[in-house]
Amino acid sequence: MVPLTLMTARKAGPAGQQGNSVGVYICTDLACSLYLRGRKQTGLGGRLHESITLAEKIDRTRTNLAGFLDKVVAG
Repeated sequence: MVPLTLMTARKAGPAGQQGNSVGVYICTDLACSLYLRGRKQTGLGGRLHESITLAEKIDRTRTNLAGFLDKVVAG
């Protein structure tokens, strides 16, 4: 399995000033794109097999990142 870490960011604007934050689990070493393309190995346990294409995995990763950023700037 890919080692994951919870990354958090304070929300923008008044919500952030009140201490509100959002979080997302991402690859601990920030090499998520390398793992999903098979250019970096996870070590023991490996990755779970998925039936979606590489393009779909890339799209999902981009969508998840964009969603996280949208929540940060939404305030």
